[in-house]
Amino acid sequence: MARGGAWAAVVLLWWMSAGAGAVWLEIPPSGTKCVAEEIRNNVVVIADYSVLYEHHLVHPTVSVKVTSPFGYTLHTKEKVSADQFAFTTAEAGNFLACFSADGDSKGLVVKLNLDWKIGIAAKDWDSVAKREKLEGVELELVKLDATVQAIHQNLILLRIKESDMREVNEKTNARISWLSMMSLSVCILVSVLQLLHLKQYFRKKKLI
Repeated sequence: MARGGAWAAVVLLWWMSAGAGAVWLEIPPSGTKCVAEEIRNNVVVIADYSVLYEHHLVHPTVSVKVTSPFGYTLHTKEKVSADQFAFTTAEAGNFLACFSADGDSKGLVVKLNLDWKIGIAAKDWDSVAKREKLEGVELELVKLDATVQAIHQNLILLRIKESDMREVNEKTNARISWLSMMSLSVCILVSVLQLLHLKQYFRKKKLI
C-alpha cells in the first residue's frame, strides 16, 4: 500500500509539473464560466481555446479575460471562436480564465475546449532539439531531467505550503485555547457576581 501510494504521489506530481490538461466548458446562455489554475512564479503558460460549433445556425463566439492573482489583465478578447494566450507568470497564485458568450451567441449554451499547457508541457521541445542538436534518447533524457526538476520544485512548494498550514493551525489552536480560557473565566466571574448579589439580596430581605 505504501509503495502504491508513493507511485500515486509521483504520478500526481508529474501531472502537476507537466501541467498539461484539456477541459470542456459549457458556458451558460447568460453568465460566465471561469477556470482557475494555481501556478508558481516564473512559469511559462500557453493555452488554446476553441468553440465547438455543433448544430448551431450561427457560429458562436465568446469573450475571454485572463487575470493574474493580483487582478492584472493578461489576455482579453471579444467575439472570438478560437485563439491562444501565452504569458510567463510574475507571481504565484490562482490565474483565472473567464469565458462568456457574446453577440449572436447570447441565449445559446456554448461549448468550449480549453487546453492548458504549463511549464514543461508549454516548452517548445522541437526548438530545443534543433538548438541543442538532440534527437531520440538524448531528447527524452533532457525531458526527463526537466520533469524531475519540476517535480523537485513542486515538492519544495508543497513542503512550504504544509509548513505554512501547520503554522496557521498552531496559531489557531493557541487562539482557541486563549478564547476558551477567557470564556471560562468570564463565566466563573459572572457566577461569583450573581452569587454575591443573591447573598446581599437575601440579607436585605432577612432571609439568611
